[in-house]
Amino acid sequence: MPRINDELVIDDGELRFEFARSSGPGGQNVNKVETKVRLLFDLAASPSLSPAQRERVAERLGSRIGRDGVLRVTSQRHRSREANRRAAVERFASLLAEALTEAAPRVPTRVSRAKKLRRLEAKRQLSRKKAMRTPPDEES
Repeated sequence: MPRINDELVIDDGELRFEFARSSGPGGQNVNKVETKVRLLFDLAASPSLSPAQRERVAERLGSRIGRDGVLRVTSQRHRSREANRRAAVERFASLLAEALTEAAPRVPTRVSRAKKLRRLEAKRQLSRKKAMRTPPDEES
């Protein structure tokens, strides 16, 4: 049972796995053994998540959720099916935990007067430097 955070644990029965041939490491095994793991989590039907949590996950992980409301996580990094399965579950847990964390509210700040003056002085210096590059006027 993957633990997402202190309050949330997802039951193993809510996770489905599909297996396919991997394009990752494995030598001759790549052609014979299905080591690629795709974890499927039905977000809409999950009893573990509250409606607010479902909405937040759908908003933040929208690119990983299909039209059917299923969150997909794939792993093919390792040579064995079991290692890829563990990696997919870990990735799923970290994605869900990240999606469920609330962002700290932004505190508006102002640029200080000294900072503005330094920026303007730097602009003046650059302007003077570029003005020095022009050829002198010819006097008639």
